[in-house]
Amino acid sequence: MSRSAETLIAWAVMLLGVLLRAVSRPAAMRFADLAGDAIHHVVGLRRDLVYRNLALTFPEKSQEEVRRIATVVYRNITRTFIDVLRFPLIREQADIDALVDMDVSPFWQGTENGRKGAVMLSAHYGNWELMAMAFGMKAKPMTIIVKELTNKALDEAMNRFRTLNGNSIVYQGDAVREGLRLLNEGGVLAILADQSDPGASAYGDFLGRRATMFQGAAVFALRAKVPLFVGMCRHAENGHYRVDVREIETADLKFCREDIETLTIRYTNVLEEYIYRWPEEWFWLHNRWKNA
Repeated sequence: MSRSAETLIAWAVMLLGVLLRAVSRPAAMRFADLAGDAIHHVVGLRRDLVYRNLALTFPEKSQEEVRRIATVVYRNITRTFIDVLRFPLIREQADIDALVDMDVSPFWQGTENGRKGAVMLSAHYGNWELMAMAFGMKAKPMTIIVKELTNKALDEAMNRFRTLNGNSIVYQGDAVREGLRLLNEGGVLAILADQSDPGASAYGDFLGRRATMFQGAAVFALRAKVPLFVGMCRHAENGHYRVDVREIETADLKFCREDIETLTIRYTNVLEEYIYRWPEEWFWLHNRWKNA
């Protein structure tokens, strides 16, 4: 795609954001649901992959149940995207409190009231982008490891949204050096650890199938000797989101291959727990098992 075409797409997305910020959030969410249904039923974006992933993970569910879950999956994805476009409306604590219910006390307890660095791990689950902003405002600003988009203009725009209220970003290529420095200085490093890792050398079981295991979060936490937390965001009532923050035990582990694998299994089990319980919240459009 040419640079001019990329810029045009980015401007179109930004214009959509302006329009969506001019209406109420309930109206924006109704539009999101319509857009999600269109992507699901009309465009059919990765629909076969979504159905196959769900059917293989939940063989006990009927085709109708799989379609029902898929419908909510597509709606949740468009809701997440539209909420990101509405980020400029979040300016103070009251704005984020109106959207997200989050108890950050496990973080304070595990980091000596924020004096220690920490790894915050999550997944493409619920509204992961809003969760990052909420954590940065309610607890402590963090640095988010992100993958650079091929559309440079859109990448720059998305990163402006992500950093509106104190958070910062680091690209994957710079994550090892910058991440360890940040943790040693008492910062918080945020990682999404649910996608397939083409460079992974470790394999295991994820949702009942062989898959690559994302060990980066375990490596950071054990090498820097900092606590590791899992934060999971899901839809609640009245358009709110609920975020659960849980510390993963690391006191019995050290920085070695065996313990990295052990810690990876521990936090992967938490991700699975949430996906099995609320499958409509996860990003099933990604082929998690393609590199296995």
